[in-house]
Amino acid sequence: MQYAAHAEFVAPARQQAALWRLATGLVLVTAVYVLGIGVIFGLLVAVAGFDGATTWMARMATAETPTATLLVLSTFVGMGLGPILAARLLHRRKLATLFGPWARLLRHFVIAALVCALLNGLTALIPSGLVPVANLQPGLWAAFLPLALVSILVQTGAEEILFRGYIQTQLAARFASPLVWMVLPSALFAILHFQPGVMGDNAWIVVGAVFLFALCAADLTARTGTIGAAWGFHFANNAVAILFLALDGPLSGLALYTLPMDSVPAADLRPMLVTGMGVTLAIWLVIRFATRPRFSVS
Repeated sequence: MQYAAHAEFVAPARQQAALWRLATGLVLVTAVYVLGIGVIFGLLVAVAGFDGATTWMARMATAETPTATLLVLSTFVGMGLGPILAARLLHRRKLATLFGPWARLLRHFVIAALVCALLNGLTALIPSGLVPVANLQPGLWAAFLPLALVSILVQTGAEEILFRGYIQTQLAARFASPLVWMVLPSALFAILHFQPGVMGDNAWIVVGAVFLFALCAADLTARTGTIGAAWGFHFANNAVAILFLALDGPLSGLALYTLPMDSVPAADLRPMLVTGMGVTLAIWLVIRFATRPRFSVS
């Protein structure tokens, strides 16, 4: 687990690696995230009045319409700004140190996104027994698509900056064991996706699936020395789940099709969730191979 690229990525975090700085940084991240939501509410008040803003916030809680879903995704701007400020103010780190080398990041982002999109597309051809239901009209869906893609790019980028670019590197600056710098951020990432009110009896299975993805993203970040591969994987995965085939309920407002959860017993969803974990592993392995270091012989 000691990769040269990861050591290079972690190096800037070693200068100010005290754990109290990381803890304070996470408090700052939370404050900036909450402040960002407050700014959005203030903008809604300015546009629609207090009652209108309250109505929009209620719609955001379910995010079952296109605009409400876009508003939810916009809240992640604060999540992205938080670690950038924390890294600068508490660790004296430059912005680029949260991303890794830009050329490598962009190359690996594209590779990972294409691999994820391709394998997810092939998986969609496998019969699951669940019948998708049309959600948005194709014309309306296409009209929202460009802004939706940008919003998902921001949302996934914010999470990768925070969990892989900031938390993972700061922990790796203090602890050599991946049980700390890989597992702890992944566990935190997963537990934040615990939604028993939405997923019911499958809530912990979803947490397990998210934890598996986070471990894969952490490994890709360690092997490549940038968040590019993890970000591309995350972006394509969320684009499929939010824009093409979403579970009926929260964050389904931009989806072309949905899977009706209320009419499907929880047990019937489990094979799909387990299959999804297998697909995650397959995507990770292909990305891992496609982004492996290449050495020239002189």
